[in-house]
Amino acid sequence: MTSRVEIGKKVRIERKSMGYTQQKLSALIRVNKTTISEIENGRFTGSFDIFERVLDAVCLQFDVSPKQHSLPHWDEIEDMFAEDDE
Repeated sequence: MTSRVEIGKKVRIERKSMGYTQQKLSALIRVNKTTISEIENGRFTGSFDIFERVLDAVCLQFDVSPKQHSLPHWDEIEDMFAEDDE
């Protein structure tokens, strides 16, 4: 699963590769510059519509995939349930 921080980094990289500042992108898509900053820093919790507009403007899109579950290794399980000797 991709985190908000990872998505934000990708948005920043694509925006810069297109030669846009946050202010320029903000003006083009009519989204507040602060919102773009929040997305790029992984702190955006606003609407999906706004998030999607920003991604679309920098030629990115959401990709939904099945959630992957991972189990700990046996050694890790032992450590998780080990009692402290202190």
